[in-house]
Amino acid sequence: MAEAPRHTTVLLDEAVDALLADVDGWSNGLWVDATFGRGGHSRRILARIPPGARLLAFDKDPEAIQEATRIDDARFSIRHAGFSELADLPPQSAAGVLLDLGVSSPQIDSPERGFSFRFDGPLDMRMDTTRGQSVAEWLADAPVDKIAEVIREYGEERFAGPIAKAIVAWRQERGPLGSTAELADLVAGAVKTREAGQNPATRTFQAFRIFINAELEELQQALEASLSVLAPGGRLVVISFHSLEDRITKQFMALHSKEVFDRRAPFAAPRAMKLEVLARVRPGAAEVAANPRARSAIMRVARRTEA
Repeated sequence: MAEAPRHTTVLLDEAVDALLADVDGWSNGLWVDATFGRGGHSRRILARIPPGARLLAFDKDPEAIQEATRIDDARFSIRHAGFSELADLPPQSAAGVLLDLGVSSPQIDSPERGFSFRFDGPLDMRMDTTRGQSVAEWLADAPVDKIAEVIREYGEERFAGPIAKAIVAWRQERGPLGSTAELADLVAGAVKTREAGQNPATRTFQAFRIFINAELEELQQALEASLSVLAPGGRLVVISFHSLEDRITKQFMALHSKEVFDRRAPFAAPRAMKLEVLARVRPGAAEVAANPRARSAIMRVARRTEA
């Protein structure tokens, strides 16, 4: 039997250090690992939080939920849900929230999940395989303009139009695309030039994964929810792996780290800022050398203010 793909948690020490910087002041605190993945961050958090504290995790992936059953710690619980459901937690109930937005190695390296063009498998890409449309199902009848829009906006792909037209032409001639190999070959034929060292299908696969899982919309919802959920002094830590995620996170933190003046009431006191931006962290050279998937990671850290 082949060995299951292993996952190396990116920025493990840096993220947990940032999240738990004020851990001594939260003897009964609640921390949230909003993207459990394969549990690297959660296990390290549990090793460091006080005996009376708790850790709540979220994940949409049934395989992640199964992995979480291996954690034997009464302080730990997990919900089979996306991290946008942070909004269901009571206001000011959390001492810290961690969002690791990366796709785990077992997801990428499992052909049956359909995330990677490196393996031939069903064209799925759903984080939660128990619900929703797969990429193959969506592409079976999506209009060419919508396909091009998704590839352009979520993949930042300049050949979005030719790729979308090639997908529609394929399904008209041969029926719907069904496998990752078919999609990768089709994209390679439609993309005329590509950056050195990058597979022509990289941006298209990213775009379809983000779209089919509504990743950016869910990130925005989770960030907004964090303002309500975090207690004053609580930490927000977000690890992004591509520019779209990082841009949303950066703009969110910047927006809420400023005093807001109401132009309709120029003499009124400004609305106080809600976040204090603390850090932006990239993986070191040693981590990138040991785990090339870490090279695009950016971690941003903020603290909920007293307001």
